[in-house]
Amino acid sequence: MSLIQTVQDLNLWLDNNGRHGKTVGFVPTMGYLHEGHLSLIRKAKEDNDIVVVSIFVNPTQFAPGEDFKEYPRNLERDYELSCEAGADMVFHPEVSEVYPSGATTAVEVTGSLTKTLCGLSRPTHFKGVTTVVTILLNMVRPDQVYFGQKDAQQALIIKKMIRDLWMPVKMIICPIVREEDGLAMSSRNVYLNAEERKQALNLYKSLQEGEKLVEEGVIAASKIVQAVRMYLERAPLAVIDYVELLDANTLEAVAEVYDDVLLAIAVKFGKTRLIDNKILKSKEERTCF
Repeated sequence: MSLIQTVQDLNLWLDNNGRHGKTVGFVPTMGYLHEGHLSLIRKAKEDNDIVVVSIFVNPTQFAPGEDFKEYPRNLERDYELSCEAGADMVFHPEVSEVYPSGATTAVEVTGSLTKTLCGLSRPTHFKGVTTVVTILLNMVRPDQVYFGQKDAQQALIIKKMIRDLWMPVKMIICPIVREEDGLAMSSRNVYLNAEERKQALNLYKSLQEGEKLVEEGVIAASKIVQAVRMYLERAPLAVIDYVELLDANTLEAVAEVYDDVLLAIAVKFGKTRLIDNKILKSKEERTCF
């Protein structure tokens, strides 16, 4: 497998490996790979002839005071894991390659998708995400690109960007991958100390609590949100950013659970901010045939 750092070498490698007539799958990451990333790589390998994984910690999606400099990095480990998962090439560009001197162009999705959830507490974040994803897609020019459901809002925003700009790529959203105890896998989990890690389990348990209420016939969004928030508050170290129940496609507020609503949460434990979510369906919808 190859490790490439420039767009020129990227295109040369793809041409030499017969990209014309073959399908290219692309998995963009910020590195420090875990099983969630590896599941995307394996899925891309199932679907495509060639799989490219990018490892790039994107500075434009971090606001001042966030953890850009501290974000975990281990290129050698990421390269080995990518290879084992089936990647054919790892693309690891320098910041100057992605954002050449004088670059001032940005890509931004506006509207309801970016004005809620993480868009409220991190107002510049998604502009950085959509800009770098656009750049990377233009560099790699894949047939299919793979993202995880854990970053549900990000996935919806990128999906809209691809549609709105008529980008010639198919987007695949893959399920959340969890630790055995239910904690959603995240590169930021390494920041948690032992007690924070233990209390962070309340994220998934609170989502299960919301799902249980729906299964019991509760459909009022306010009651479900209140119950989830109360469950999260059992963890003394938890600082809740948001608990929201939204339409899973538009991220607009809903009063009741119907087919495909998103129960989304963001909580800080110490300095570590974690997100998680679950798609809920009303009992009536789930019993229809």
